[in-house]
This record gives sequence, structure tokens and C-alpha cells, in this order.
Amino acid sequence: MAKQKPVLVILAGGASSRMWPLQEKSLIKFGDKPLMISQLNRYQSLGFEKAVIVGNPQNHAAIRQMIETLSGGMHIEIAVQSEPRGMGDALLQAESALSGDPQTPIYVNQVHDVVDQSLHAAMLKAYQNNTKQAYMAGMKMSEYFPGGYLIVEEKDRITGIIEKPGAGNEPSDFVNIVAHIHPNAAQLFDAIRAEYEAGIDSDDHYERAMDKLMESVTYKVIGYGGSWRALKFPWQVLDIMDHYLDQIDGQVIADDAFIAPTATLFGNVYVGAGAKIFPGAAVVGPAYIGAGTIIGNNALVRNSMVLDKCEVGFTTEVARSYVASGCSMHAARVLDSVFAEGVNFSAGCTTANLRIDHKPVKSVVKGEKLSSGREKLGAVVGKGAFIGVDVMTMPGVKIGEHVQIGPGTHVMEDIRDNVRVYVKQQIEVVEDDSTRS
Repeated sequence: MAKQKPVLVILAGGASSRMWPLQEKSLIKFGDKPLMISQLNRYQSLGFEKAVIVGNPQNHAAIRQMIETLSGGMHIEIAVQSEPRGMGDALLQAESALSGDPQTPIYVNQVHDVVDQSLHAAMLKAYQNNTKQAYMAGMKMSEYFPGGYLIVEEKDRITGIIEKPGAGNEPSDFVNIVAHIHPNAAQLFDAIRAEYEAGIDSDDHYERAMDKLMESVTYKVIGYGGSWRALKFPWQVLDIMDHYLDQIDGQVIADDAFIAPTATLFGNVYVGAGAKIFPGAAVVGPAYIGAGTIIGNNALVRNSMVLDKCEVGFTTEVARSYVASGCSMHAARVLDSVFAEGVNFSAGCTTANLRIDHKPVKSVVKGEKLSSGREKLGAVVGKGAFIGVDVMTMPGVKIGEHVQIGPGTHVMEDIRDNVRVYVKQQIEVVEDDSTRS
């Protein structure tokens, strides 16, 4: 008889301020499902029967509504982290939702970490071989990564965690991925509480608690070398998009979709119900075309995800971009960009995506200019923005929700939510003296 699986604890709280101008990351749809549902479906397929999702005041109601659509019998509880006080506090909020034995084993994950199913399978296999030990996933890195490194001794035993040790100071090749199995939840919660009571002003209470537990509990690293895509910044939507595009196998076309005889589909392409792809258009995979979306004459969509009820108008190019539902584009170029729902991108508009010096594109997050790590990055545009004709956005800029940008504007820096931006134009009419009688 198979051993009972740990209770799954999914961290989906904290603040999403680094994702501006996009909204809550767990609710972003990739294909026809929000990220949260896609992750839950994966866990269900692995046989998890119980889960606790830790949300925040902004997303917990939407998460409750989403999980009502799930089938398969997984019992899910929702806990709420009232303010972003770190992962340790988020886990403490899950404590009351763990029904039954308070010493139950738990498997801690973050909703915004997307990995191959093989990692979860390996974690579960290790736990079922020895239910007395704790397990942490370690991503094997050949180059320095600005994250938490695991100190690994003989027989894969973890004896500590060092946060961002600096290049050349790595204690091992293993970077911490938040995929952790703890054999005794109550023991973990007590250790976390002790760290908060110590009054240290930092947000690493969870990591410090594990460091203390490693003195008496055996922690083992489960090495992983597959795909790991995390969603912390808005441009990383493109990374998660690529993960789901890679799942498309062949050409999957809804029965009622219209594909013109002179349209071209190449590679792995999904076309949803009621979509229309008109003469001369080309869709180059991997690509996802959502239900009811129109790809107009001579338009090109490649390596992109265009969700439901969008209009990709005449001669528009959408390349390596994520376009949410209800967006409209006409004779425009959407390059390496992320559009939230309901964006209007008018004729002649372009998202510039490449620096003149070809260095990685930078973008401002909470007042700090950060490297995106991407050589090509266009714009990130918030929900309901209206971009007028012939607007050009510079690489890495972000445009807030419901912004209106007037025609002919060059957007050189981020634009906050709910404002109107335009270029004043002074028209002078000069009479030609030679035409006077």
C-alpha cells in the first residue's frame, strides 16, 4: 500500500508590487487556464489529495472562485496572509488549515515556480523511501546565480543555506528551489515562530528556522537539472509562456475554427474554438491562438501566445509575445512584449525591443533599474491601456493600467496607471506670398 502523500502547501501570498503593471501573478492565464489552476492540475495528477493555498487579501477571493472549477477530488483549504511578512509568516497562516494531526508532513511550493513534473516525482519518491527525513530541491548551476545556495556535505546532507554568497563563494552547485518536504509541520512552525520572536529585522525567518532544524533533523538535497522558470518580474511572463508553448504537440485545431486555404500554419500550433485565420496570414509555432481570436490578412504570429477574442489586424506582426484576452492590434508590431487584457495597440505602433549596444535590456522596478537578462525586450502594457496611432515604446518600458497615449508619442520611460500622455503639437499655417494676386 502506497504511503500517504504530504499535505501540499502552495504559497501564493506576499505582495505582487514587482509585477506592476500586471495584476496578481497566480491569476495570469497561460492558454485557457490561470497559472494557479495549471499548477493544481499538475499536483492532482501526482496524486496529492490535500492542499492549503496561502493567498493575500487581494487574491484569496478569486482563488476560492477558481478552485470551485476543479474536479478530481483534491481537498483544498485557503489561508490568508494579511500582510507581506515573508515566507515564514505565510507558512504560519497555513497552520490552522491543516486539519487532523498537527505533525502532518507538508510539501511547500510557490505558485510562481514552474518546473518539470519530474522534480515533484523525485521529491515524492525520496520522501516515500524515508519519511523521517526532510528534503529540499537543489537546482544544479554551472554559473553563479543570485539566489540561496545549499551547503551540502557527505551523502547529500544539507547543513545550511547561504543567501547570495557572491560569485566564487558558492558552498555547492545547488541553488535552493522552494520545493521542500518537511516530515513534521508542527516542528517547523515552532522553529519559525522562534525566529520571529527573536526580533531580527529580516525576511528570511523560514530559511533561518530550517538552519536550526538541520542540527537535529536530516535534510537531503534532491538534485534537479531540468527547466525552472520563476515569475517574479513582469517580463518573466514570457518565460512561463515559453514553458506552456513547449507543451503544444503538433497542430491542434478546434472543429469550428476557420483557417483560410491561403493561410499558413507551421510547427506546433493550437487554434481555439471559433478562431479565424484569414488569407495570407501565417502562424509559426510554437504558438497559441485563443478562442474567438481573429488573425487578419497577411498578419504574422510567431512564438507567441494570443489569448481569447483578440484582433490581430491586417499586416500586424506578433513575435515572441504574450497577448492577453480582448486586445486589438492593427498594422502594428508587437515584439517581445507582454500585453494585459483589453489593450488597444493602434495602427503603426511598434514596441522597440533591442538596445543599440545589444546589451541586456533594463527595466525599472520599484524605483530601481534592473537587468531583465533579455537581449530583446519590448514593452509591458497594463490592462485597458489605449495606445494611439504611430506610438513607439522604447525597450523595457512599462505602461500602467487604463493609460491613454496620444498619437505619435515616443514612450521613453514608465507611465503610471490612469493617466493620459500626449505630445503637444503646434500647427503653423504660413501663407505663400507668391500665390497672392
